[in-house]
Amino acid sequence: MIRCIIIDDEPLARDVLESYTKDLPSLKLVAICKDAIEAMDILNREEIDLIFLDINMPKLSGLNFYKALSKKPKVIFTTAYAEHAVEGFELEAVDYLLKPFSFERFIKAVNKISMEESNQKDDFIMLKADKRSHKINYNQILYFESLGDYVKAHLVNEKILIISETLKKLEELLPSSFLRVHKSYILSIPHLEYLEGNQAKISDTKIPIGQSYRDKVNDIFKK
Repeated sequence: MIRCIIIDDEPLARDVLESYTKDLPSLKLVAICKDAIEAMDILNREEIDLIFLDINMPKLSGLNFYKALSKKPKVIFTTAYAEHAVEGFELEAVDYLLKPFSFERFIKAVNKISMEESNQKDDFIMLKADKRSHKINYNQILYFESLGDYVKAHLVNEKILIISETLKKLEELLPSSFLRVHKSYILSIPHLEYLEGNQAKISDTKIPIGQSYRDKVNDIFKK
């Protein structure tokens, strides 16, 4: 069972998160906090696995609070503003929930925890290519490109692997630092240089952003 706390200065947001957590048997809600100072006391006394953390709070923002923690539980950031998404992912957040979010979206975020524990507890993924299983660190991956029933993994130093896997399956395995932006592309958010129009720039490549993915991408990266 995942022991969690809620940190949010908005009463309605706290109520929604409380309701959602109580509907998931895998979660045990230990405490509900209205600010980071109150949460610090809980973290000092209790063993906490996961924080649902609002970013925009008075006195101390969720981002600065999480950065200051010496022992960091897993975190799912929640906020009504999307401009902090990239920084949230850089802090290795499990996920980033943009308010208002549905119960289905909440479940998807929580499910990523068990997925990361079983498949991404280390900083690498095993990719099958050339009849071998290659251990590839996440920070070495720029983006994935679909080739029908295969996927081309574009790595740093211009290295390319042809993987015996579909993009859909990879999307299920990858951590939240990777984002599906097109039916044929998944990119690494840390390697993203900029967005321009309907394209994302990584290294020397401009990756198209598909129309059906545009709203999701804009929710995360809109200014």
